[in-house]
Amino acid sequence: MLIIPAIDLKDGHCVRLKQGLMEEATVFSEDPGAMARHWLDAGARRLHLVDLNGAFAGKPVNGSAIRAIVDAVGTDIPVQLGGGIRDLETIERYLDNGISYVIIGTAAVKNPGFLHEACYAFPGQIIVGLDAKDSKVAVDGWSKVTGHDVIDLAKKFEGYGVEAIVYTDIGRDGMLSGVNIEATVNLARALTIPVIASGGITNLDDVKNLCTVEAEGIMGAITGRAIYEGTLNFAEAQKLADELGGTA
Repeated sequence: MLIIPAIDLKDGHCVRLKQGLMEEATVFSEDPGAMARHWLDAGARRLHLVDLNGAFAGKPVNGSAIRAIVDAVGTDIPVQLGGGIRDLETIERYLDNGISYVIIGTAAVKNPGFLHEACYAFPGQIIVGLDAKDSKVAVDGWSKVTGHDVIDLAKKFEGYGVEAIVYTDIGRDGMLSGVNIEATVNLARALTIPVIASGGITNLDDVKNLCTVEAEGIMGAITGRAIYEGTLNFAEAQKLADELGGTA
């Protein structure tokens, strides 16, 4: 199972939020490129980027920081990116500039036709990000909770040809409170495409717990606050995941 470091970008800096609140941002680095290289050197096999300003603005904002990250890791590892992606031109530009996978969140929920077109135009490179609170999908940077059930939407999008689902439990994200294993497994069991868990990883016990259900269809786990605040050693986490589940 992949342990995937998250680099959340706000105003060109690497930050982490608590439960998606922009006013609850903690700056961890002012050099996104150096941070990306740090995780590469520590053994990361994929990076997860979020343009936080973009997610709220509905359009790309942190272009310079994203370019710095892609330049820093080159073709060594794939980079997946979400936040403010609302049209095919933006997707094409990101992919042309070295992003491996584009994550569509709010736009997938609000405009499924766009997602369908994106999967057709860029097969194998579209991931859907579904952020849920009490099994209901949230949009617009988590500011609005919809009536859509996360499993129902995921199954619909699977039919469109998305590559994977990034599933975030909003109640756990950035809170260092443990992963919602049950909800993540329930989603993975309902799909044939892989699920990437996000939100709540605190320590090696969380990694161990996720590895025990990896066979259900969970290909990776995104971690942010824990690896920045030191409750989780990234290199140890990836080594443990490899030992328990085999290399991804």
